[in-house]
Amino acid sequence: MLAVWTVTRLMLLLFVLKVWIFPGPDVTSDVSVIYRGWYDVLSAGTFPSDDVTWQYPPAAALPILSPGLLPFLDYPTAFFVLACAADAVVLGLLRYGAGGTDRTALGPWVWVVGVPLLGPTVYARYDVMVTAVAVAALLAAGRHPRAAGVLAAIGAMLKVWPVLVLLGIRRRAAWVAAVLTGAGLAAVFALAMPGAFAFLTFQRDRGTEVESLGSLVFHVARHHGWDGQVLLNYGSVEFLGPHVETVSAAALALTGMAFGWLLLWRVAASRFEAHTAADAAFVAVLVFTVTSRVISPQYMVWLVGVGAVCGCFRASRMRVPVALVLTATLVTVLEFPLWFGHVVASDTLGTTLLFVRNGLLVAAALVAARALWRDTVPSRGGAPLPPRPARADEAPVPH
Repeated sequence: MLAVWTVTRLMLLLFVLKVWIFPGPDVTSDVSVIYRGWYDVLSAGTFPSDDVTWQYPPAAALPILSPGLLPFLDYPTAFFVLACAADAVVLGLLRYGAGGTDRTALGPWVWVVGVPLLGPTVYARYDVMVTAVAVAALLAAGRHPRAAGVLAAIGAMLKVWPVLVLLGIRRRAAWVAAVLTGAGLAAVFALAMPGAFAFLTFQRDRGTEVESLGSLVFHVARHHGWDGQVLLNYGSVEFLGPHVETVSAAALALTGMAFGWLLLWRVAASRFEAHTAADAAFVAVLVFTVTSRVISPQYMVWLVGVGAVCGCFRASRMRVPVALVLTATLVTVLEFPLWFGHVVASDTLGTTLLFVRNGLLVAAALVAARALWRDTVPSRGGAPLPPRPARADEAPVPH
């Protein structure tokens, strides 16, 4: 496992350092241009509130500023090294959570194999650092609920989505710790640095990004007379023109429906086992990703990370959805960056890749949601689900 990780991560570093050139658009410009510019603003003690591409919670300043810890390296190189270090931390957490085994531990292998499937993009965004926090929160949920709550709150202040790891945690201590930590961090950033929450307005004004599920409507419509445009808008390539607001509103409605289903599941569920927190988090992140107006390639890192935690439990019901996510990750590197020009052009190749990738994610979401419901919710008769008998091959509970 360590040999495979070392070889694949060395390849990723060679790509982002441009020793080897990965086909397609340069994925490192976000670090060398955008992140570097934010670094200068944040170093002065304020947020880039005049930049519409800043669409992150205030703690996102920490990974953007982190290359300052390595002053002997230029900013992009230091960022890539720290991203690789976060990758290694996730692997260490997963190996510990799976009992330190190698060949029989599915969870660590999901991470080792899944990350390089995304190509160099994984090291050219700060999502791998956020995923490390979310993985630590899930692995702490069993015996250290307060620590899990603190980590979930820190993750949410980095990029919102890690708050979803709380969904399947029943211990009140985790929720109390998350609320107190989140409120404390929000207050500190609001008082210490102007513009801490400007990102909320920028997120509200986003449109339909060309890789999202809703974008498929316009990829097809462009071949039937739709006269809109594809432009760089709010930091991503989006569709602009007739009916875009309608599709964006439909995506928000789907997200609301997904949230409602998750609340219904939380109320109806009666059996919470060691793997339930990880399974529920995987389902939540998956359905919110699928229904989002934006499905950026780096979002797949979230799914691979949480799916890897599910793999640490042999009782998890997420094996098929995780396999679908890994397949979708491979297709993602084909549509971005490899053949992104075809996606922007909405030609046959680009549209087909998006239909396949998004179709895999939709299938994974439906299968995962059904498995979670059947594993935790009583049957129609109302009888509680009996405890699942222990199996000899049950993986140790990760802590």
